[in-house]
Amino acid sequence: MHDTIGATDAAARPHARLALRLVPAAMVSGSAVLLFGLHTAVSIPAGYALLGLALATAFVIDRPLARDLALVALGLLLISTISLAANIDYPNMALMGTVLTLAVLLPYLVSRYLYRERAIRFPIRTGRPWTSAALGYLLIVLALGYAILPTYFIRSGAFRNWPTVTAPDEIGRLFVGVGFVGIWDELFFICTVFALLRRHFPDWLANLLQAVIFTSFLWELGYRSWGPLITFPFALLQGFTFALTRSLAFVIVVHLLFDLVVFLVIVHAHTPAWLPIFLY
Repeated sequence: MHDTIGATDAAARPHARLALRLVPAAMVSGSAVLLFGLHTAVSIPAGYALLGLALATAFVIDRPLARDLALVALGLLLISTISLAANIDYPNMALMGTVLTLAVLLPYLVSRYLYRERAIRFPIRTGRPWTSAALGYLLIVLALGYAILPTYFIRSGAFRNWPTVTAPDEIGRLFVGVGFVGIWDELFFICTVFALLRRHFPDWLANLLQAVIFTSFLWELGYRSWGPLITFPFALLQGFTFALTRSLAFVIVVHLLFDLVVFLVIVHAHTPAWLPIFLY
């Protein structure tokens, strides 16, 4: 009888530890909702406070988790210093590009050279060729983007969160900006946030936590209205795809195919006579 009770208690301990670790990790994800999702004069200070409380709680509960959450927090703090509104003026693009680059680079440098770990990696070359199933998946992504994105952007009016572009250099800047952010999303949310969280949680749970942060960022970027119904599943799918393929190159290609449709839809929505190739 005592042996049975002891075995039950031992089996329950890992679940209890997981639940405890989840508290500060969920706080970090929640801080992103406040900082980027709500993004008001009240929610932003509350987001910083929640982020600080998350790190303090993690420090008490689990020091290795606190170290990794601090890297995520560093990225979030850097991102929060700028507006994520889709402004493609040259100075704003330079500022945004610099800050987003630092949000990926600094956590990597701290992990690699201060912590002396290789938790954050960017596996471009995996040594494994893409299968026919993977190539078919890319075609499915393109088809889904064509089927879903025009309806979302145009019927919700979300396309108005991006500027009208008519001059060649404006079109070029929008194309570069959309592509840059798409690549950055995978470097930060998947290769940094997801990679750090999955050291402490099952993949499915780490994926949910990163998807909340991913969706909050894209909300401020302009994916408003019912955009989260698209961005949250997409974020989950990207995390799952990365865990399955272990290929940064593949998830970037997936994202860029989706973003190619985003770019074309935004241009068409502002100037309907251009690119009349969509059904919505």
